[in-house]
Amino acid sequence: MGGMRDDRTIAKPAILFLCLGNICRSPLAEGAARAAFAKAGIDAIIDSAGTGDWHIGDAPDARAQAEARRRGIDISALRGRQLRRRDFYDFDLILAADATNLRDARELGPSDATAELKLMLDLLPGRRGEGVTDPYYGDDDGFAATWDDVDAVAAALVAEFSPSSG
Repeated sequence: MGGMRDDRTIAKPAILFLCLGNICRSPLAEGAARAAFAKAGIDAIIDSAGTGDWHIGDAPDARAQAEARRRGIDISALRGRQLRRRDFYDFDLILAADATNLRDARELGPSDATAELKLMLDLLPGRRGEGVTDPYYGDDDGFAATWDDVDAVAAALVAEFSPSSG
């Protein structure tokens, strides 16, 4: 892996994706990021959670699973969980799907949290401040659009944490 690196990049990155119920956007983001980091050969801790508690222990939405499968990724083993206090210390970066979940995470987070909180799409040029559309109540094609967004975020993260960057 050669070369001196700053402290932030020496340890493996720990990234948490956050949405409302942890059954659509954040598990898709987790799946996309796991695949992208594995393909790049970068060891990372990647997880997802929801700000709400409705789907704790549930598998991702069947439509999210189908979209991930269509892209060659299996997210069926993931299970919904709720954001917890220690996540603010265990992860370097908590990426929220939209402004509401970002606000809720900031309200829940302890004042001495070490994780950086931002929106997923803040990592993409020209998308700062935008939210990943929640496909839950829409048509199945919404899941494809969500995948495209979270896959682009995963690629941006790989570029940021790649040994050749910086």
